[in-house]
Amino acid sequence: MSHIKGFANASRLTSKRPFRVSIEGNIGSGKSTCIKFFDKFDNVEKHSEPLHEWRDVSGHNLLGLVYSDTNKWTFPFQHYVHLSRLKIQTSPPSNPNVTVKMFERSVQNSRYCFVENAHRQNYLQDPEYQTLIAWYNFIEKCMDINLDLIVYLKTSPEIVWERMIKRGRAEESEVPLEYLKEVHESYERWLSSPDVGCEVLTIDANKPIDKVTEDLDRYTYKILGGNHTN
Repeated sequence: MSHIKGFANASRLTSKRPFRVSIEGNIGSGKSTCIKFFDKFDNVEKHSEPLHEWRDVSGHNLLGLVYSDTNKWTFPFQHYVHLSRLKIQTSPPSNPNVTVKMFERSVQNSRYCFVENAHRQNYLQDPEYQTLIAWYNFIEKCMDINLDLIVYLKTSPEIVWERMIKRGRAEESEVPLEYLKEVHESYERWLSSPDVGCEVLTIDANKPIDKVTEDLDRYTYKILGGNHTN
């Protein structure tokens, strides 16, 4: 069942910028499919996760490296993920008609979900963790990275593990179910905490994609900002 958790969103700056929507969820939860649903709206600028960038950082496949040796490569990978998400989240819209900017995961997700999980699991040593936190805190203080809405595609780890195996991405071939459980728990901690900082729309993404699409259609007005004006 879909539900909405509301938070006071007093953080949005008065300067004009698009309504920011982050599509959040575990690996295989349907984030890319969700974003494609909004292709029909000309006022929405959409950004899938920049996997192509992570696979080619001056010839280095950071995504492949982090899956092959999580302890060794989590710090550089998360550092680069922070940077790529920041560019997507804060770059000016592609044209003046864009009123909504929608992206697959966010800078906040990197900070409060994946970095926290990596630290808990000792994939990040404390000096590495503190470096990433300091970086994030500086960016949060000096730039407008605020989100206006999070759409959380909530799934069970067992279901997304089955989907992940079926889609067959090379880098994900050895991802264990336990890791997906860790990511799920990190999402639940983050999105139930004060750190979330904006409204959260939760959609049951265990359901077949046609049922998820029905929910997206039902909540399109809210997802695209409703009567929100800059």
